[in-house]
Amino acid sequence: MNRLHVASRVAASLLGGYAFVWGCVTLGIALLLATGMDYDNARTLCNLLAFLVFLVCFCWAFAAASLARVWGVLAGGGALMTGAAWLLLGAMR
Repeated sequence: MNRLHVASRVAASLLGGYAFVWGCVTLGIALLLATGMDYDNARTLCNLLAFLVFLVCFCWAFAAASLARVWGVLAGGGALMTGAAWLLLGAMR
């Protein structure tokens, strides 16, 4: 592996993982609010689960065969989940 490939894997694991976790947390909070849970409990639960999700994303970014798939799933999935949470919260108003 060359240095650029390794740097891209590191960036995908950190930046893409952060984006994916952000999406998971926002969507999780929105879904829990839709079920009637109060905001503080929903936020606490999702933030606790975020550590495990980030760990899985971080490890998967180095284990996956395709770097393009890693970027697509992590960054794209994070953007899609954030958009879905935004739409769900807008529909709840």
